[in-house]
Amino acid sequence: MTLTSYADSALSVLPPLLAIAMAVITRKVLLSLGVGIILGVALLTNFQPVNGAEHLAKSVTGLFWDDGAVNSDNLYILGFLIFLGMTTALITVSGSAKAFAEWARQRIRNKRDAKLMTIALGIVVFIDDYFNSLVVGSVSRPITDRYYVSRAKLAYILDSTAAPVCVISPVSSWGAYIIAVIGGLLTARGFTETSHLMTFVEMIPMNFYAIFSLALLFAVAWFSLDVGPMQQHEIKAQRGELFDAERGDPPGANSELEEAQTGSVAGLFIPIVSLVAATLGFMIYSGAAELEQFSILGAFENTNVGFSLFWGSIVGLLVTLVLSLKQSLETRLLVQAIVVGGRSMLPAIYILLFAWTIGGIIKELETGLFMVHLLGDSISPEYLPMLLFILAGITAFSTGTSWGTFGIMLPIAADMAMGTDTSLMLPMLASVLAGAVFGDHCSPISDTTILSSTGAGCHHIDHVLTQLPYALIVAAISMVGYLVLGLGHSVIIALITCSVLLTAVIALLKYRQAR
Repeated sequence: MTLTSYADSALSVLPPLLAIAMAVITRKVLLSLGVGIILGVALLTNFQPVNGAEHLAKSVTGLFWDDGAVNSDNLYILGFLIFLGMTTALITVSGSAKAFAEWARQRIRNKRDAKLMTIALGIVVFIDDYFNSLVVGSVSRPITDRYYVSRAKLAYILDSTAAPVCVISPVSSWGAYIIAVIGGLLTARGFTETSHLMTFVEMIPMNFYAIFSLALLFAVAWFSLDVGPMQQHEIKAQRGELFDAERGDPPGANSELEEAQTGSVAGLFIPIVSLVAATLGFMIYSGAAELEQFSILGAFENTNVGFSLFWGSIVGLLVTLVLSLKQSLETRLLVQAIVVGGRSMLPAIYILLFAWTIGGIIKELETGLFMVHLLGDSISPEYLPMLLFILAGITAFSTGTSWGTFGIMLPIAADMAMGTDTSLMLPMLASVLAGAVFGDHCSPISDTTILSSTGAGCHHIDHVLTQLPYALIVAAISMVGYLVLGLGHSVIIALITCSVLLTAVIALLKYRQAR
């Protein structure tokens, strides 16, 4: 079957934009993604129904079986979700989540402390964004619920500490991937004076979106700055409505489970520590297997994240099950927890499968390449960091993937720097990284956004709409930062500019809130 090419056509943008617009308007994510998928397949097959059905079947099958072999990466992530749901449910029925909430209540004095604790956990658990969103969400939810923090606010905290932390951390799945990609690009273009790791470290202060997303997040938590739809969610949370109950339980919820009265704080932390340690160990193991000479950074560069999350979650589940058996919980409760916990992740899995499908369709439509072609060749070099940030944001928003945007745009940014001003090489690469995270934060079809709402127990589209104003604020500040960086070639001046702007925004929001 011959597919129609849309690399140079604005039609390639229609499927993702339609899916996103429908998701926002109808608030029905699966329906919206399904319509986007059907339109994308129709475009690829020139609106031939038989060929379209055949190609759609091939795309869906490819999620599980690709090139004559099991698509283990996707299956590992799905398995991780199911096992994590089971682990969370077992912790719930053991009463350990309740025990931790009681323990934390003696130390977490108020709503602000609950939010700051979640931020701190999100920063500490930096090895992978999926892992961050789901595990930190599971640990923090009992505390934030106790202090009536809305699930939408929790989802925002999780999402704003997941990708922003991972993208500036060299020892993470993101950092290792970025170091490998950028290292190859710079070596091929003759930049061999510094190591790939030091180049990545040098780029960290240039990632304005990641830095100021975290800064705004701290301000939001400290001053309770509720912007746009988030304000309504927080008002409802004070009445005990932590999420929109009229739309049913969100993914990851285990409201139908009984909780034992014999739980302990250790029953929560031992499984989580086991899960973290096992995942980290499997990440190093799977990466080291690809190396001739072992190094920690090399292991992270080559790690198999899906494999590591899957086996780490199995270890976490087994440890939780053993602790539950030692607690002498009824077999009925354990079986119920395993069934309900696995089933609670199904809504998230459905959305993820649809998002992966439309992501594959978007890749075939070459939407990302079309977005890049919009730039043209007549842009002054000083404006390129800012424009690349904007274009990377639009591309990630449309495609729903940060990593896919990295793969498309980092080589193009490197070539543009080589052809214009090589002193802007690192700022341009950093602007792509920042823009990709921004677009990913705003996109309803992003897997990271989906998993953050799952970890928080928040309805997905509520998370998207409540996070959007905060993301746009930081994006506007970052755009100015990249303009200053391009014009003045000074990271310090750009950081000072962004800091002044963020301070002014926080002061304005506080003033409006006080009125």
